[in-house]
Amino acid sequence: MSRILVVDDEAILRDAVSEALRRAGHAVEAFESGRAAVDRLSAEGADLVLTDLKMAGMDGLAVLEECRRVAPEVPVVLVTAHGTVETAVGAMKRGAYDYLIKPVKLDELELLVARALEHRSLAAENEVLRARVGEGGAEPVWTEATREVYRLLERAAQSDATVLVAGESGTGKEVAARTLHRLSRRRAAPFLAVNCAALSAGLLESELFGHERGAFTGADRARKGRFELAGGGTLLLDEVSEIEPRLQAKLLRVLQERVFERVGSSQARRADVRVVATTNRDLGREVAAGAFREDLYYRLNVIPVRMPALRERRGEIPALAEHFIARHRKRLSAGAMRRLCEYAWPGNVRELANVIERAAVLSGGEEISGEVLAPWLQEAPRPSPALLGSRLDEIERKAIEENLRANGGNREKTARLLGISSRTLRDKLKRWGVA
Repeated sequence: MSRILVVDDEAILRDAVSEALRRAGHAVEAFESGRAAVDRLSAEGADLVLTDLKMAGMDGLAVLEECRRVAPEVPVVLVTAHGTVETAVGAMKRGAYDYLIKPVKLDELELLVARALEHRSLAAENEVLRARVGEGGAEPVWTEATREVYRLLERAAQSDATVLVAGESGTGKEVAARTLHRLSRRRAAPFLAVNCAALSAGLLESELFGHERGAFTGADRARKGRFELAGGGTLLLDEVSEIEPRLQAKLLRVLQERVFERVGSSQARRADVRVVATTNRDLGREVAAGAFREDLYYRLNVIPVRMPALRERRGEIPALAEHFIARHRKRLSAGAMRRLCEYAWPGNVRELANVIERAAVLSGGEEISGEVLAPWLQEAPRPSPALLGSRLDEIERKAIEENLRANGGNREKTARLLGISSRTLRDKLKRWGVA
């Protein structure tokens, strides 16, 4: 359970946001005063601070500054009115994680909070990648896989070339993107992220490019998109494989010509951003299957970065585990550490952080034993290697073709065993060109 501090001097908004976050499963403390929230953060810590921008006394910018001073690793999200968006963007240059525009939509709130908390849980990887930037402190234990990723990010940061970061979920793709931004000449400008999988095509188009007033139902005012708001900085397209084809074509034009139009406008605007895209899919396979534009793939894949899975860099598990357990003021026994190092971690760093938090919350003593961890470290059956990375339609076709062969081509028997009608089977085979 994540601990969130909500700061707003308007009781109605404060209570509504707090209740929405509690329903989403978070532990929430609400504060009318920014000073009270900062004092609580300093004394007891937190996983996220959500603060209104315009408040009497200590405003949101002052809250941000104090939070960065007492707990720089804790993400701060600002809530702002439309007229102060530029101020919120400026706050991102000073360390804010992101912002929400009033009136706050609860689905957007939950999505942004989830992304901020995920970034918080992967902060340890950021520390690993930061070691060679010269910020002081002893260099942590690195595996060669992580060293190679960092060397590649260092080289890529010297240019504005588009970067495609691929890897399994939980491997720290967004952390790599943020590290790339921090190493680049654009570090003083905003870093903005868009989760392409979480928005419908229409909402994503508006989020990326903005819209003019009256462009569609509900567009009662003009709005800048992320390509404008990230001007001079870096724009992360998270899970880029989920963008639908029409929007893929529009994105391709931006990458090729560095211009775009807001929805409902014909005025060309310049896109001065560094684009970083992430994916947990094999985009080459997606291109071959016709699910992703080949030309867009090559535009995105200028500099490919592959994030290794945690099982490929087990030597880093102890340092990551110690980082996560330190938040809870507990310690791991030698047996617990051994179990952590032996586990395959299919959910990668995110799973490691969650397991340790679960153990810290549910265990009574100061030391967590291997026996406490054991129920959560059971190896799940792994998918067949032949199916790993396959699309759902590819898996379906393989299953039907293998059953047909096993049944000597008998379609009636195959359909019965697969639990589908003979007509459905016939239609699928016809679509695949199988006589």
